[in-house]
Amino acid sequence: MLVSVIDTVVETSTGSLKKLSDYLGKVILIVNVASQCGNTPQYSGLQSLQDKYQSKGFVVLGFPCNDFGGQEPGTLEEIQEFCSVKYSVNFEIFNKVHAKGETTEPYTTLNKTEPAGDVSWNFEKFLVGKDGNVIARFQPKIDPSNEKLIAAIEVALES
Repeated sequence: MLVSVIDTVVETSTGSLKKLSDYLGKVILIVNVASQCGNTPQYSGLQSLQDKYQSKGFVVLGFPCNDFGGQEPGTLEEIQEFCSVKYSVNFEIFNKVHAKGETTEPYTTLNKTEPAGDVSWNFEKFLVGKDGNVIARFQPKIDPSNEKLIAAIEVALES
């Protein structure tokens, strides 16, 4: 089943609402992030992907999530400061979300992506094509430098 995020509305870090359709024409990597997780060093790799492919129409969107082991307990301001100071993150960090159970967008929509079901842990990645359709879902342990992830991004950018 093809899952589209075109009609998905999310809450920005300032509390305003934003349609993911604003990103039509770009390739998006949506990631639920956490500051106190074993996968937290992936912030560096995510920023590297943003730096490498941004000029070609690629963006990383980070959604802080405290659903897994309470590993994102901070306020949004604390999260943004941590990301900026520790990992020099400049990709967009949105308001906190729920990626499992009583989900909030974008995960209410994304969790329908095959294999359907709730996100399994922090740093699960969803690759969205220029048309707003989800292309692939990558498990949390898949590092941003993974060959399959990079290949999927490059193919999506060429489409």
